[in-house]
Amino acid sequence: MCRRHGSRQRGDGPAGRARGKEARLHSPRPLITVAPHTVSIEDGPEPIDVDVARFVEELDERDLLVRASDHVAPQDGGVSLTTAKVIVSGGRGVGSKEGFAIIEELAGLLGAAVGCSRAVTSAGWRPHSDQVGQTGTKVAPEVYIACGISGATQHMAGLKGAKRILAINSDPQAPLMLNADYTVTGDLKEVVPAITAEIRKRT
Repeated sequence: MCRRHGSRQRGDGPAGRARGKEARLHSPRPLITVAPHTVSIEDGPEPIDVDVARFVEELDERDLLVRASDHVAPQDGGVSLTTAKVIVSGGRGVGSKEGFAIIEELAGLLGAAVGCSRAVTSAGWRPHSDQVGQTGTKVAPEVYIACGISGATQHMAGLKGAKRILAINSDPQAPLMLNADYTVTGDLKEVVPAITAEIRKRT
């Protein structure tokens, strides 16, 4: 057997038939990249001595296997999802592009970023730059307010770093409702404006 990248492969040749023997393949130092907010940063038991190097590869057109066909710029003036302390996100339950007005109003009062689910970007209600999830932006806010989001696996993967989650949904059995720290069962079109009105009273 030979072991490579953590998996075992059994060949058809002599090496494959030599059961119980193991070969180790040595390769150059691996390159590790980590996307923002995929892991939490914590102090280890002791300092680790590592080398940090900047690698710049010079490429030409012949090296490019994929070319960008379009570029969609993020909306100006908003709070960035990657750095926001509070995020107010809307899902399919918001109902329409115009329905995000109440999400934006609450976010504005809280100084929060506006996010959304993949279903929303697929419907064309919000730009992809607002999408939270595995195929969107991974976030790590202090508070994540999910409005009308069921909680698909790919969406949940994008908010693992959130410290607290408040979910508002008419379905108490929605996956996000079952995994949230705080929940409100009800129509978001009534609940969100009520929260906004209460905040206005107190500010």
